[in-house]
Amino acid sequence: MNLFKKFFIAVIITTAITGCKKLDIVPTDRFSDATFWKVDANVYNALYNNYHLIYNDGLYFSAEALSDNAYSRAGDPAIISGGNATAATGKFAGDWSNYYSDIKSCNEFLTFVGQNTTLSKDVLNRMIAETRFLRAFAHFNLTKWWGDVPLVTDNITPDEAKVIARTPKADVVKFIIAELEAAIPNLPSKDALPASENGRITKGAALALEARVLLYQGDRMADVVTVCEKLINQQNVNGSYSLNSSYTDLFSDKVVNKTNNESMLSLQYVPTTYTWSDFFDFAPLSVGGRVIANSPTQELVDDYIMLNGKGITDAGSGYDINNPYVNRDPRLTATVVYDGYKWNNGGGVNGTSKTIYIKPGSDPGDNASNPNGPDEYVGDRESSSPTAYYWRKYFDPNALASYVSGLNLHLIRYAEVLLDYAEAKNSLGQMNAAVWNQTIGALRARAGFTDPGALNYPASGDMTTIIRRERRVELALEGIRVDDIRRWKIAETTMNGYAHGARFSGDLTTDNGYIRAQKRQFNPARDYFWAIPANDLSLDKNLTQNPGY
Repeated sequence: MNLFKKFFIAVIITTAITGCKKLDIVPTDRFSDATFWKVDANVYNALYNNYHLIYNDGLYFSAEALSDNAYSRAGDPAIISGGNATAATGKFAGDWSNYYSDIKSCNEFLTFVGQNTTLSKDVLNRMIAETRFLRAFAHFNLTKWWGDVPLVTDNITPDEAKVIARTPKADVVKFIIAELEAAIPNLPSKDALPASENGRITKGAALALEARVLLYQGDRMADVVTVCEKLINQQNVNGSYSLNSSYTDLFSDKVVNKTNNESMLSLQYVPTTYTWSDFFDFAPLSVGGRVIANSPTQELVDDYIMLNGKGITDAGSGYDINNPYVNRDPRLTATVVYDGYKWNNGGGVNGTSKTIYIKPGSDPGDNASNPNGPDEYVGDRESSSPTAYYWRKYFDPNALASYVSGLNLHLIRYAEVLLDYAEAKNSLGQMNAAVWNQTIGALRARAGFTDPGALNYPASGDMTTIIRRERRVELALEGIRVDDIRRWKIAETTMNGYAHGARFSGDLTTDNGYIRAQKRQFNPARDYFWAIPANDLSLDKNLTQNPGY
């Protein structure tokens, strides 16, 4: 649905509530605008509905295939990354609708919640602050993808929705920052949250989002440093955050995933009640996967450094192209399934503990001519990975059948704050050993590096490349990479040419034997912003289209 339809439906619902009575009579047998907000439970339900609309697993995971981290061979991500999107592309309309649905819901909440007279002022102020955060987050996602977008700060009518114009991106960003700063004083520190409120927005979450928004602008690096230092140095006020001791457990352990000091904002799920099942189409076939819809790329795999801290193409790295997965950053094994991977199901119901054979003919108990054997042979079946890689991150050993999972999906982690800080300090010419140890060094130590060559502040090398590589692998498959390549203006390089898979093509004369998964195209004059959905343009005479569509 488009923006106008969302506003129109809200009015229809309101009319339906009151339409059976005279307009000046308040219904006594149902809720109306005059009575709904007076009931405390209704106010809480309205707030939680705003949370529900903030984001979803589909947006979270599909973002990877819009970057050079992953490849989807079907659907809109394939169309967009292939350079074939138009104003009629469904994902453009769907995402636009999702974000404006949340904004509409938030604006209704902010308009009517003042009718409640039984909740305390502090409780209402907190709810209002949470809602302003959610509205800011939705506007941020809109301006991130579309640039200039309608800034909707009031509960507008359908007629107003049909004539609303785009607001300059700079003004939208200014509004977002102002909303977050206004919300922070009325939000609790995470340390003050009871267990029953785990997942609700805190001061730390608002500051972390503010740091992300500022970082993405590219010219606010001093402000990024200021905000990050509030989170790093003022934890008695803004919450106690730290890196979890286990990188893997953040995404798989049923307790750590939900209760840790690293996650600052997560999509909250409840096993058997409110779940997601995307991993069903990410996992290897031989451990219960279905049709592989999203596959990690060779380009992602290549950015994981060696245990000695060197990139795979650096002199003295020790990288062996014929044995490419040994002595690599431990986060590779925590994130990507590759040929010879030692799959451990953690005692769960899905699959078995086994070695995953992917390269044709590599399984000692099978042969490449058997398309129904246990191997994950590339090309044997349409459902196998087109890149010869599968996902491991977010594997849930306690998932139900078909990988139905109740694990939380992390939207912002403290690790990102440290990476924001490192990037901003480096951009300002202020990177030094102390900042390194606080950020990149700390992340690598948590990952499991022990070699001084990886942990110590480097005496040489391009620090920008080092930080960007670290950001990529630390946050891999969490939906961040597509934002980074766009804000760094490198998408025209990373998203032009072939996305590759493992070196299993059998043709060493073409791309040195690496699988060609998809020919990608990115037009820098057009593709840094998405098309305004065609249907919204037809409904709103004041909307204008982005260039090139």
